[in-house]
Amino acid sequence: MTGFAHPEFLVGTDWLAQHLRDPGVVVLDCTINLVPKPEVTYEVVPCRAEFERSHIAGAQFIDVSRDLSDQQAKIRFMRQSPADFAAATRRFGISNTTRVVTYSTGNLWWASRVWWLLREFGHDNAAVLDGGYAKWAREGRPVETGTGTARLAGDFTVRQVRNLMADKAAVQAAMGNPAVCTLNALSAAQHTGGGPTNYGRPGRIAGSLNLPAGDLLDPATGCFLPPEELRHRLGAVGALDREVILYCGGGIAATADALALIMLGHERVRVYDASLNEWAPDQTLPMEVG
Repeated sequence: MTGFAHPEFLVGTDWLAQHLRDPGVVVLDCTINLVPKPEVTYEVVPCRAEFERSHIAGAQFIDVSRDLSDQQAKIRFMRQSPADFAAATRRFGISNTTRVVTYSTGNLWWASRVWWLLREFGHDNAAVLDGGYAKWAREGRPVETGTGTARLAGDFTVRQVRNLMADKAAVQAAMGNPAVCTLNALSAAQHTGGGPTNYGRPGRIAGSLNLPAGDLLDPATGCFLPPEELRHRLGAVGALDREVILYCGGGIAATADALALIMLGHERVRVYDASLNEWAPDQTLPMEVG
């Protein structure tokens, strides 16, 4: 982790293996699959069945779409109220001092989404497992089957709300403002108007730049690229020296870019929570393709 301003937000498999049975550590599998479905954009499939077939020993499965999303919102994956978030995390044994480690079996950004929510509500003792479940299993680390072992309820309380989520008005205000970098974390194909998922209209928020979340990771290991390479890639889109608003389809992949920026020491970072789930269907909001 040498070279990061905040290495504490990423943990390696070695560290987790050494602390796996620590009562002060809670490990959460956050995995969801989004299956393209044209009539509803995509189907949300929490990977609980996969978890029960094999997961990191001692981990619990947390359903980001239900446990950690506002169930009253019309847009999927929206941030909960502080009270609802605190109540949800307490059910998984989380207290204010708990070391929380999040991971996913596929795309890292489900783990970073939960990390970002914890950060939003003032819990800074959380980290993403670098390389996720794939690296853990590849190394022959302890795994188990079944529903997971429930923890005694925690007593997490929200002592601070950082307001790290941008809304539509903030994105509109940033358009044409050279002091703000609006950055799309979806694939290059989706940014230019292609890709498997259409959120209502193809393309990107007008004027936004692109750094896909997947481009922050080593394709061979699934781990984050070295700090100097992350700095190079984020610097190339102008994201290191100005305020950044990140978006994607539903505020998920964007949190991987946010994690990289925070680890590098950039603090002026927000995620457009509703992202293209809100922006693309609204014909009054400008989009671009090509």
